Amino acid sequence: MGLDETGTGAVMIQRGVPVGAERRAAELYWDAFGRKLGPALNPPGKAVPFIAAHLNADRAVCALRDGCLVGLAGYQLGGRALTGGSASAVLRAYGHLRGLHRLLLLALFERHPAPRQLVMDGIAVDPDVRGRGVGSLLIEEVAVIAAEQRCRDIRLDVIDTNPRARALYERRGFTAGRTEYTPCLRGLLGFGAVTTMHRPVEAHGPKGLHTP
Repeated sequence: MGLDETGTGAVMIQRGVPVGAERRAAELYWDAFGRKLGPALNPPGKAVPFIAAHLNADRAVCALRDGCLVGLAGYQLGGRALTGGSASAVLRAYGHLRGLHRLLLLALFERHPAPRQLVMDGIAVDPDVRGRGVGSLLIEEVAVIAAEQRCRDIRLDVIDTNPRARALYERRGFTAGRTEYTPCLRGLLGFGAVTTMHRPVEAHGPKGLHTP
């Protein structure tokens, strides 16, 4: 657990999505990534319940204020990520005819960790507390988990239309690697390039929010 020191007041960090907060977690996730996932999971009225029903609650670090979920960071480790849902679950929810092309779109977002690598699925923070250090708290707790699991590095992908997220990752020690350009998909997915970023895992654990 951690305490935010940036003026948001009593923001506590915990591992795992709290029982009963699955819908709230799905709403935050959709608010952050709905533009990216929309072509595969729209409409929102169907997408949010689908995400909520297939969360792997133990693959998240969450921020709570006054007991309310205000942020989360998902990660992939040991073959499991925050967001789940098998191909058959997608077909049941959306129908076989419409579900098949959705599966193809979802496949575009699949990322598999290298050996001893933790992959972050992204960070979602309530608009009311953005810019107040919550994202940094979430990243540092994920870094602790990566160190505990003896990972060598943390990897994430950031799209070209989200410079604010990229700036946060760079402040927290991530460096940009390969950029994959997909201009032909910009009209469909809303972005035309994805940059992979890495942060090495420190042998003795992260230094925390005061790391230079």
